Amino acid sequence: MRKRIVGYRKQIDALLLNAEHKGGDHWEEVRREHLTQIAFFQHERLIHLIVTGMFAVLAMISAECVFVTREMFFGILTLLFLVLLIPYIAHYYILENEVQRMYRQYDEIQMRCTNKER
Repeated sequence: MRKRIVGYRKQIDALLLNAEHKGGDHWEEVRREHLTQIAFFQHERLIHLIVTGMFAVLAMISAECVFVTREMFFGILTLLFLVLLIPYIAHYYILENEVQRMYRQYDEIQMRCTNKER
């Protein structure tokens, strides 16, 4: 997913840099496609937020069980949740930042669409 979202964002960055060569309804098509891609990545971001939150809650619950029961099983379980939580947080961080960049790209595309009409 990281490769896809970063690749798509760089593709739009390149398109915006070479904007002088595009004309007509091109920016309206780009705007529609960009909105579709933003929606896909927003959905992905929401799912990863839910999963990351779930792992954080499970890690906290298992950590509490370690303090209450003092069983090794819960300690290992807590460690496993924390090991899985770190990549989930890193992945969510990438999704969040890339979608925010895509919002700025959308604003620029929208501006080009409205400038075309004037």
